[in-house]
Amino acid sequence: MADNTQTQGLADFDWDALALDGYSKAERAELSDRYEGTLNSVAEKEVVEGTIVSMNKKEVVINIGSKSEGVIATNEFRYNPDLKVGDPVEVYVETQEDKYGQLVISHKVARTHSAWRKVNEVLKTGEVITGFVKCRTKGGLIVDAFGLEAFLPGSQIDVKPIRDYDMYVGKN
Repeated sequence: MADNTQTQGLADFDWDALALDGYSKAERAELSDRYEGTLNSVAEKEVVEGTIVSMNKKEVVINIGSKSEGVIATNEFRYNPDLKVGDPVEVYVETQEDKYGQLVISHKVARTHSAWRKVNEVLKTGEVITGFVKCRTKGGLIVDAFGLEAFLPGSQIDVKPIRDYDMYVGKN
């Protein structure tokens, strides 16, 4: 019976009146507003720019201005060996918080979104793009355009039929 009375008493307790931190309600409200102003509101499923805070052989820690930093595997940046602390990078926010309270972000997905944005812009303008031929396949070529791999059918390479696709590998 005593436990029930004690629990009721805690529910009715006025924590603001206790004021253990020495701040008045107005000061606490001002500090809270200031703190909230330092945090960016970042939506999930969105590409944002972040800054590299630290790096090691396995992972890169990136600050996007949220309440916690995100961690990305170093292999997502293998295309850029000159990457260093302080560099800005685009990242895709997958989730604000996973089950461990961590911000889940991806640089690879952000690069893919950026590449598709470029492809859609080129589609609207009708511009001709140049791609790098990575390898040949049975019916054509695999071409890298804006970081995306695309299949180029052998019938679309030239106006006349092509017999040797290997002569195009490694060229733009």
